[in-house]
Amino acid sequence: MDRVTHLASKKAAVIFTKSSCCMCHSIKTLFYELGASPEIHEVDQDADMEKALQRLGCNPAIPAVFIGGKYVGSARDVISLHVDGSLKQKLIEAKAIWF
Repeated sequence: MDRVTHLASKKAAVIFTKSSCCMCHSIKTLFYELGASPEIHEVDQDADMEKALQRLGCNPAIPAVFIGGKYVGSARDVISLHVDGSLKQKLIEAKAIWF
């Protein structure tokens, strides 16, 4: 778990993904379209990382999105934030995007 929290706090926006996950691709694309350049960690070959995400409360474990070092949720949560307009504000506050 320490490794996950360390990685999640290194950049303003961090996404833990799997290469075969279509929702992971959608979330990455959303961040890029908003102007963010998140750090991406593929956990395809790292079962320990996925288990650590689950122990941190990430459910489902993938994708797991962190903004400003804090877990904001999975794809469903991120899409909800985007729809209500607060995702962009969170990214601005974390300095993941500038205006």
